[in-house]
Amino acid sequence: MKKIFLKRRKQKQELKHLTGLCNVPASDITTLLDLATGFKKELISENPSFEPSLRNKRIALVFFENSTRTRFSFEIAARHLGAGTLNFSASSSSVSKGETLSDTIKNLEAMQMDAFVLRHPSSGAADLITGITSKNVINAGDGSHEHPTQALLDIFTLREYFGEIEGLRVIIIGDVLHSRVARSNIYGLLTVGAEVGICSPVTLMPPDADRLGVTLFTNLDQAIAWADTAIVLRLQLERAAGGYLPSLEEYSVHYGLTDERLDRMQKHLLVLHPGPINREIEISNHVADRIQPPGYSKSVLLEQVTNGVAIRMAVLQTLLAKQ
Repeated sequence: MKKIFLKRRKQKQELKHLTGLCNVPASDITTLLDLATGFKKELISENPSFEPSLRNKRIALVFFENSTRTRFSFEIAARHLGAGTLNFSASSSSVSKGETLSDTIKNLEAMQMDAFVLRHPSSGAADLITGITSKNVINAGDGSHEHPTQALLDIFTLREYFGEIEGLRVIIIGDVLHSRVARSNIYGLLTVGAEVGICSPVTLMPPDADRLGVTLFTNLDQAIAWADTAIVLRLQLERAAGGYLPSLEEYSVHYGLTDERLDRMQKHLLVLHPGPINREIEISNHVADRIQPPGYSKSVLLEQVTNGVAIRMAVLQTLLAKQ
C-alpha cells in the first residue's frame, strides 16, 4: 500500500500555471483558499509581516488592458512576498510598433523574468503563452474566457462569510455572455460544491448555458428568491449600443439590484461585485455601499478587494516558491 501511494504522489502534477479554473481540482482550490486565510490574518493585523519567500523572483505584470484592483493587488502581493515586479504597459511598449504578444513574452523572458501575470483582450492569450515560455503564467483576465484569481477571491469571500461553500446557492447576475469573471466563477464554484444560477436577459445569456450545469433565470426576482448570495457583474455599457439591450434604463429596471427590490422580497442577500461598478445601472448606491445590517442585503465589495491581495499572494506563493 505504501509503495502504491508514493507512486501516485509522484505522478500527481503540481500546479505550474493558472490560466483558468475549468480543470483545476477542488483539492487545489481548497489549498489556495487555506493559504490565503493565513495571509489574510496577517494582512489585517496591526503590524503585518511576511516571510520574503519570493525574494529573488521577478514577476512581469503584462497588462494589455486597463486595471486597478487586479494589477495593484498582484503588485502588492508580490512585494509582500519579497518579489520584484516589472510593470508592462502596451501603449508605451514595442507593441505600438507592431510587436507580437509572443515576441513580447520571449523578450521579457530573456530579461530573466520568473513569471508572467497577463491581462489581454483576446480569449486564450494566457494559454497561448504557456506554450512559448518555461516560466509560470497567471491569467489576470483574457477576453471573455476566464479570470481565475477573481473567482478565487469571490469563493474565498463566500467561504469566510458562510463558513462553507458546499450546497450554497450563488446567483450570477448580468452580462454573463461576455464575462470572464462569470466563466471562472461557474467552473470554480461548481467544483467546490456550490449550486450556481445565472440571471440575465436572453440576449446576454451564453449559447452553451444549458450545458454549464447551472440553473437559468431571466426573472431577477425569481433568481433572488432562489439564491443565498449574488455576484453582480459589471454591465459593459457598449452592449446597449451594440444591440444587445433596448436601453440601459430598461436593463436597470429589470436587472438592477436595488434596496427596493430586496426589501420588497424581504430577502437577506450577500452581495458581491468584481468592480468597477456602474452605479444605478446594475447595482444601486445603497446596495453597493451597505456594509452593516440590519437590512435585507449586505455588500462585501471592499472585503473582496482585501481578499484579492490574500488570494494573489497564495497563487504566487504556490506557483513560484518551489521553482
